[in-house]
Order: sequence, then structure tokens, then C-alpha cells
Amino acid sequence: MTQVSIIVPVLNEESTIHSAVSRLCRDFPDCELIVVDGGSTDATAELAALHATVIGSERGRAKQMNEGARHASGGILWFIHADTAIEPEALGQIRSVLADPAVVAGGLTLRFDRRTPALNYLAWTSNARARRLHHIFGDQAMFIRRTAFDELGGFPDLAIMEDLEMSRRLHRRGPLRLLPATSTASSRRLTAHGTWRMIAFMQYLKLLYFAGADPEAIRARYTAGPRLFPKRNPAT
Repeated sequence: MTQVSIIVPVLNEESTIHSAVSRLCRDFPDCELIVVDGGSTDATAELAALHATVIGSERGRAKQMNEGARHASGGILWFIHADTAIEPEALGQIRSVLADPAVVAGGLTLRFDRRTPALNYLAWTSNARARRLHHIFGDQAMFIRRTAFDELGGFPDLAIMEDLEMSRRLHRRGPLRLLPATSTASSRRLTAHGTWRMIAFMQYLKLLYFAGADPEAIRARYTAGPRLFPKRNPAT
């Protein structure tokens, strides 16, 4: 069976990392597990090291995932967020779908850890987008065939939208598949700002990206949150 390497990029995830890596070790014991720390200032790295190989990296999700892939030995690279719970059936489905040599990558069916009309709508549209447009985002636990990953040179070094751009590039090389196994993502940021508001805000950020806006400027806007007039740094 093809070796699968699970790569988890983290930054200051002290509150979630222990349960996350414990769950991954329990449910996927035959997978290589690599946690890539982007310079946490809390106990994230120490807690992760109890269950996984921990490596350091420059901050930035694309950089961290690429660094994890560089250390990974698997023929399948599986990128999972620390605050995401993966259904155990996912591993068998990944191996099964990648038995077709034409398939290059894919993701899992998204759901959220809370059920509200807005979150249900977001999960439904995200899964429909993945099936029809082949746009797979990080909270859908993207998996990639190692050969395709290396041919593309890894994730593009973007401040944001690296998962969207990677899935677009992968789709030019072959089919992407959305699997029935679920990836249950945290709704904490969505609910903190208001889910419907965040849905509109994220669509706005994607429009900026497709219009050619600087990814660093988009990242800064995302960090500021969905305010109509983001606060400016007094020093600028």
C-alpha cells in the first residue's frame, strides 16, 4: 500500500494540537505524521512532539506545507489543519481513488463543528464548488499525489489563497476528486465575526484574488476581518 504522509501546519495552536495529533495517531496509525511549526510562541511544538515528528519552518502556510513535504517520505501527501477532525474512513477512500493513475489530488466533504443555516449553506456551496470547479481549500484536507506535487514545485509561495491556486494548477494536470468522507472544520472564526458576513467577505477576497490583487494585501485584509473600514496602523 502506498505510504501516506500527513502534514499539519501549525502556529500557536496550543489549545488544539494535543487532541489533533492524538486523534490522527489513533485513526491513522500507519501514516507518517509531520507537524510543521511556523514559530509558535506557546507550547504547540512541545505538545506536538509527544505524538509526531516536529520540524520548524518560516511562517506562512504555503512555506510550512512545502517544508513538511520536503521531509515527508510518502507517495501521497495529505495536508490537514490542526483544528479539523477527519473521518477515519478517509484514508481508505484516498488510497482507493488514487489507484486510478489519472487522478492527481482531491479533498474531503466539508462540514462544520456547528450546525446553523449559514454554516450548512457554506459547507454545501464549498462541496459543490469542489465538485464542479475543482477548487479545494485547506479545510477540506487536500491530498496530493507526490509526483504531481513535485512536478508543480509544491504550493505557490503566496500569502493567502495558496490552496485555491494549487488546486487550479493540479486540475490542469488531471482530475481532482471530492470524497464522501468528511472533514469537520472549526467554525470559530466564522461565528466570531458573523457567518453570513464572513461568507460575503470571503467571496469578496476571492474576487480580489481573481482580479489580480496582491496576495499580501489580501492577507492583510483577511487578518483585519470583515470590517467596512479596517483599522489602520497609526504608524502608517
